[in-house]
Amino acid sequence: MQKIKLFLTDVDGVLTDAGMYYTESGDEFKKFNTHDGMGLMLLKEHGIKRGIITTENTKIVERRAAKLKMDYLYQGKGFGNKLEAALEICAKENISIKETAYIGDDVNCIELLRNVGIAACPANALPKIKAIEGILHMEKKGGEGAVREFIDYLFDKNLV
Repeated sequence: MQKIKLFLTDVDGVLTDAGMYYTESGDEFKKFNTHDGMGLMLLKEHGIKRGIITTENTKIVERRAAKLKMDYLYQGKGFGNKLEAALEICAKENISIKETAYIGDDVNCIELLRNVGIAACPANALPKIKAIEGILHMEKKGGEGAVREFIDYLFDKNLV
């Protein structure tokens, strides 16, 4: 594995517990993990570009990305479009997709997970995701620190 220059993550089921919470008035809530947020900030301090690529399109994720000062936010990216978004970021940054790490949990992440240099999934990812050749399986579930666990792994293995 080579060092990474770009770290990408999915949202629902990765940065969150995959739950979608609604009030009677229709407001939506998501629970994010602060340890994940600190991990993403540590990557920033080490000069690693960071991005979120998600199928959903919400103000909640926009606000979370802004709070974490993410370099990239791509919302509304479903099947196939996640890889396309990642390749666009790589082109802008003049880096290879193989210098990219990505953590995802569901079938709309498969193509991107199969193409990045280092792929990971939370403990509660779908079996089809866990079966991807070479994917790292985190012990923590989405929304419970899986992203931080992956980031710590990258630091521990001197991959950033």
